[in-house]
Amino acid sequence: MRTYTLGALSAVALLTGGMAAAQQQITVNIGSSHPEANIWVYAMKNTFQPEVNRILAENGNEYQVNWVEAYAGTLYKFTDTREAVMDGIVDVGMVGTVWEGANMPLQNVTYFTPFATEDHKMIIEIFDDLSENLPELRDSWAENGMVHLSSLITDSYDIYATFPVASMEDLQNRKLNAPGTSANWLRNTGATPVDGALTTYYTNIQTGVTEGTLSFASGILPTRVYEVAPELTRVGIGSMYFGGIAANKDFFDGLPEPVRAAMKEAAAATSIAHGDYVADLAARALDEMQAAGLTIHELPAEEKAKWVEGLPNIIEPWLEQTGDAGKVVLKAYFDALRERGATPLRSWDEGL
Repeated sequence: MRTYTLGALSAVALLTGGMAAAQQQITVNIGSSHPEANIWVYAMKNTFQPEVNRILAENGNEYQVNWVEAYAGTLYKFTDTREAVMDGIVDVGMVGTVWEGANMPLQNVTYFTPFATEDHKMIIEIFDDLSENLPELRDSWAENGMVHLSSLITDSYDIYATFPVASMEDLQNRKLNAPGTSANWLRNTGATPVDGALTTYYTNIQTGVTEGTLSFASGILPTRVYEVAPELTRVGIGSMYFGGIAANKDFFDGLPEPVRAAMKEAAAATSIAHGDYVADLAARALDEMQAAGLTIHELPAEEKAKWVEGLPNIIEPWLEQTGDAGKVVLKAYFDALRERGATPLRSWDEGL
């Protein structure tokens, strides 16, 4: 088990009603590859941290967390989010499983099943549940030396580009940023996917490396990508489970039980606040980006149907990679979608 700082679990004398009580100071290093304005980091900074503080204070103030923040990629970049938490570079961090197709493939099930739902709050609810209660997902986090705390999602993906898309023909020979496994969504469309992240899209498009990106409003607004990609085509590829706020397992397991409980409770509150924040920001983002010159187009329904139906069976390689565990996760995910009233445009779980 690795060593970690609990403020040396230093006792600080607090006078309460004339009696001294010992307060343990616990240092928690928290960080991310993205800045605080990002939707995932915003949830960590503005809900998770203060909620932990509030819960501990209301439970008698026996423990106090001293947060040491390393946001905006000051310690690691987007390609290293798993390693940063797993190796203890930070104790708690944003983990983008979208970039971990080899090491955490089960968490990427939504990226292999596009056009399932645009309801990002539903995705949060489903993956908070499955990550805690479905052994295949819960154990996958543990095997990577982490504990999943709160689900991080995206609002629905669309196309932000230098050109509008009125038909599938408009995608022929175009280069679009498509992070990680989302590159699969462009198969058989004629477009070429180029890997990247919200932190790289602006420069990629500005310099001509790409001509646009598959992305979502709440991520595009704070990164100002709309300045270089002023044409938005609404496609409705769907909301995605991006990853999670996670703790280093050794660190988390070594915390006093009240602090672990506070983090779990704060994580649940963070999921709710994250969903609300993304909904508000996505709506506001469209208004603000339009005011700044963004033009919005809708991909015609018949062209969207061509896209959905023209995709190859992109779930099959994922199932071959993940085996029986993948089948369990896929079935649980689609069962959860339908139980909540979603109607996926393609039954990726057919035949299970």
